[in-house]
Formats: sequence, C-alpha cells, structure tokens
Amino acid sequence: MTDDNQIIPLIRENAEKGFRLLMAKYKEPVYWHIRRLVVSHDDAQDATQDTFLRIFRSFSQYSGEGSFKAWIFRIATNEALRLLGRNQDKATLSLDEAPLVALTMKADTYFDYGNAEAVKLQKAITALPAKQQLAFNLRYYDDLSYKEIATVTNSTEATVKANYHFAKEKIIKYMNTNNL
Repeated sequence: MTDDNQIIPLIRENAEKGFRLLMAKYKEPVYWHIRRLVVSHDDAQDATQDTFLRIFRSFSQYSGEGSFKAWIFRIATNEALRLLGRNQDKATLSLDEAPLVALTMKADTYFDYGNAEAVKLQKAITALPAKQQLAFNLRYYDDLSYKEIATVTNSTEATVKANYHFAKEKIIKYMNTNNL
C-alpha cells in the first residue's frame, strides 16, 4: 500500500497520477466510513464521490500539518453530514444536532442481514449519540488514533477517548442484554 508521504508530493507534482493513488488507497475506507453514517449504499456512493471532488478542489489548503488520513476523514464526515442535512431539508447537520441516521432494516444487498450478531451490533451502534457513534466507528472500523479522531470531530483527544469509552460500554451492555 502506498504511504501518504508518497501520495502528497505526487499529487503536487502530477495531480492525475497522485489522485489515482489516493483513490486506490482511500476510496473503500472512505466509502465504508460514510456508509456507516448514512446507511444507504446510494447515498454513501454520492457522498464518497463528493468527498473526493472536495479533496481535489481543496488539496492546496492541506497544510501538511497533522494526519493526511484525518484530513480526508474530516472531509468525508462533513460530506456525510451535509448529505444527511439535505435529506432532512436542512442546510447542514452538525454532530451536536444529530443523532446520525438510525439503521433501517430493509433488503440491502450490501449488508448481510442474515448475520444476527452483525445486525445486533449495527443496532447498538446506531442507538448511540452521534459523537459516540462517530468516535466508535472511526476507532473500531477505521483504526484512527484518538488524535486523528479529534481532528475529524474538531474536539480534544480527551473528549474522543471519553466518547469512545462510553460508546464501547453501551455497546457491550446492549450486546449482553438484548436477545438476538
């Protein structure tokens, strides 16, 4: 896998080649991050496309300080929230205004609803307050550090750690007390 420290200068030297590498590395993780927030496959595809357009258009604003991955995931999170806001006839939606979309259990070829444990986990995650849900998803699924999550969510590492801890505890309690 190509390292971000190789991708960044390549984008500056040869935008087309650099963005191909960026897409190869981040398209799937960004899609799944957004998908966990917006649930719908079609919405996730739209927000992912918008994310990469925004990255392309604003790449010159990336200062090189902090994690490139966190910068990308912050843009992806904002695009997902923007999509959710449009779907709710609002201009934007913030993490404070959420809750994020509740998982609607319907036929979806991209999710195995036959796996009762996975469905139960998704129900537990979507029952969390937005900030806890986002902290959990970014840490558990996307393997971001607390510092990177703080950048994505525009908060402190201490807040992120607390949100992740509370989310994990609530999920464990939900998984242990609710029947499949």
